[in-house]
Amino acid sequence: MSTGVPIASGKSEIFEIVLQFMPDWIQIPVLVLILLLVVGSWVYKAKRKLDQRRARRQGRTPTVAPRPAQARGADFLGPYAPQQPPQPAGQPSGADFLGSYAPQRGQGDPSS
Repeated sequence: MSTGVPIASGKSEIFEIVLQFMPDWIQIPVLVLILLLVVGSWVYKAKRKLDQRRARRQGRTPTVAPRPAQARGADFLGPYAPQQPPQPAGQPSGADFLGSYAPQRGQGDPSS
């Protein structure tokens, strides 16, 4: 039997349950904060669009950070990225990546 009333989505039901769980004096500030976040995001998007439009009118290209297709976290470290050590002629072992923490190879060590 259909009553013609649309069923609420799962997200809205969870939101209502969480909101009803809170005390009354917290519900209004939470709703106001959510509303401010939504309006703030709209303002931010509108400002970005205005800046891009002004840049196009002045003949400049808008300053947008390039988005590489396959970027890794280490690509954004800048000067904090670890320096690549020079590769030895042979196959590197695990101790080659330990740096100063690697055990010292003695004269009796067969791998030296």
